Amino acid sequence: MKDRNEQLIGHLEELRSRAIKTVLAFIGFLIMGMAFMKPIYGWLIRDLDMKLAILGPSEILWVYMMIAAVFSLAATIPVAAYQVWRFVSPGLSPTERKVTLRFIPALFFLFISGIGFGYFLLFPIVLNFLTTLSADQFETMFTAEKYFRFMLHLTLPFGLLFEMPLVIVFLTVLGILDPAKLKKSRRIAYFLLIVISVLITPPDFLSDVLVILPLLLLYEISITCSTIAYKKRASHARETTAGQENVAL
Repeated sequence: MKDRNEQLIGHLEELRSRAIKTVLAFIGFLIMGMAFMKPIYGWLIRDLDMKLAILGPSEILWVYMMIAAVFSLAATIPVAAYQVWRFVSPGLSPTERKVTLRFIPALFFLFISGIGFGYFLLFPIVLNFLTTLSADQFETMFTAEKYFRFMLHLTLPFGLLFEMPLVIVFLTVLGILDPAKLKKSRRIAYFLLIVISVLITPPDFLSDVLVILPLLLLYEISITCSTIAYKKRASHARETTAGQENVAL
């Protein structure tokens, strides 16, 4: 019992240490993002035909912090993934360690792809649609805080949701999920994804549709990736069992 408690305390200490390293990395990248904020801000508003307004002296600092936080989050993802991998790797086989280690750069690129999808494709369509509705009736003026908050609502969730196929493959490799469970849970997953899409988008039908369809497609891609990973895992297990039986003979 004493050994078990000491082992648990050791795991908690290691988890605490790796969480601290991740937080420190996030803070470091946040500071770096703030240092380069002016060129980043200029690039983000390069296609805007108007100057953004601010309603108070602290608003622009809040905007800069939001943008820098997204930059820091993207840069911290590989660090956080590596710390998680180091924490769980003692319980994995050598093959599982090699396979799961390859997921780390993919997590970063999928996050960037999701942000890019939201920013370059979804955000302009929704923004143009909404500004067109008010073009003949109202004078359009955006505050910096509302403009970037609106942008983040349409981009950041996709950065996280684009990780879904890789996370599902990771859980499949570990034996926690399999394609059968994913197919069985399809209706529940669809419902949850629709709810998420309604919550993260502006209250208009076009935005909802533009978000719902990619999310449902991502889930189907996740099932396909899980099927491939499951078959490879089963094949490797059979080869390992056959090799052990040959050695025993």
